[in-house]
Amino acid sequence: MKYSIFSLARNALTGHQNWQPAWRSPEPKPHYDVIIVGGGGHGLATAYYLAKVHGITNVAVLEKGYLGSGNIGRNTTIIRSNYLLPGNEPFYEKSLQLWEGLEQDFNFNAMVSQRGVINLYHSDSQRDAFTRRGNAMRIHGVDAELLDQKSLREMLPFLNFNNGRFPIMGGLMQRRGGTVRHDAVAWGYARGADSRGVDIIQHCEVTGIRRDASGKVTGVDTSKGFIGCNKLGLAAAGNSSRVAQMAGLELPIDSHVLQAFVSEGIKPWIDHVVTFGVGHFYISQSDKGGLVFGGDIDGYNSYAQRGNLPMVEHVIECGLAMIPSLSRARVLRAWGGVMDMSMDGSPIIDKTPIDNLYLNAGWCYGGFKATPGSGWCFAHTIAKDQPHELNSKMRLDRFRTGYVIDETGHGAQANLH
Repeated sequence: MKYSIFSLARNALTGHQNWQPAWRSPEPKPHYDVIIVGGGGHGLATAYYLAKVHGITNVAVLEKGYLGSGNIGRNTTIIRSNYLLPGNEPFYEKSLQLWEGLEQDFNFNAMVSQRGVINLYHSDSQRDAFTRRGNAMRIHGVDAELLDQKSLREMLPFLNFNNGRFPIMGGLMQRRGGTVRHDAVAWGYARGADSRGVDIIQHCEVTGIRRDASGKVTGVDTSKGFIGCNKLGLAAAGNSSRVAQMAGLELPIDSHVLQAFVSEGIKPWIDHVVTFGVGHFYISQSDKGGLVFGGDIDGYNSYAQRGNLPMVEHVIECGLAMIPSLSRARVLRAWGGVMDMSMDGSPIIDKTPIDNLYLNAGWCYGGFKATPGSGWCFAHTIAKDQPHELNSKMRLDRFRTGYVIDETGHGAQANLH
């Protein structure tokens, strides 16, 4: 809804009593064509594209908390498509293309900032690996530039180029990569889905999945009662294993916490997203001046949205090795997101062996940047009852058949998936 400057002032001076909600808060209907479990970015995007692209509007998104309380609000906001293998690169490029038109598509300012993503390299062998990845990107029509040290010194003079252990020799840059305001993504997709008739039901936790005598999914038990459906899509991120177990489905994923941090606000300093090529560290600067950074997952299984102090120390040590002057900035706050880590570090978007049940999980480090592409492909998979070409390699059974997308484990760190 559009507001004049006078209505904005009036609402500000009257305690914001007259704002119209951006989306409805409906009570659940007895039955839907599609139910999506998880009101994060992927669930909301799936519902949005089901309605917009496929005309399926009798859809409910069930969120156990409030919108933005999960991983969509607990990340470092980075978007990019600088992947290597065919199973990943075309998918993430589709997602980046959707990011580029997202604000015009759902008419909401998501603050998409294509400031460029630079991955640093520190040895001849790492330069060769980055050259291979850049060439693979170019083969798929994706922008990639290999930068030498001289170019980097002009762009990023604050880096520790002469580090005795980890000298910075150059970097691989994708100029179209950057950052997006993460909570605005949730709000924009929520408003867009709601305006097309999708019911977004917050504080509605799924407690069970019902199946009939033939094994088909018929609906879900929730904290608001039973809700029936023709198709059920799971987009529950770090809780995917727990939700899938309600249907008797065991998933090949583990859940870990990934911490992120923001510093006090400082003057504009870092114009790009920069990643360390030795330790797992990545950093950018937000519109409010805070330095947003993160690193590795904590090394134990957890469903808690908090981390531990040893990983805090590890991440900050990596940051100081790359940018020594970071030692003068104060860390303002930290948070944790629950990551569903697949065994090959790549996601799963697929039908499951259970009739009427569809899965979106295993995003590891790559969940936020995949939000539009994930929703677009998952909506297609649900609507057409078969994967799109872009997620055809992201099969659930690849771990049984051996057709894994082997761009991870160590690669997940080296390429910041």
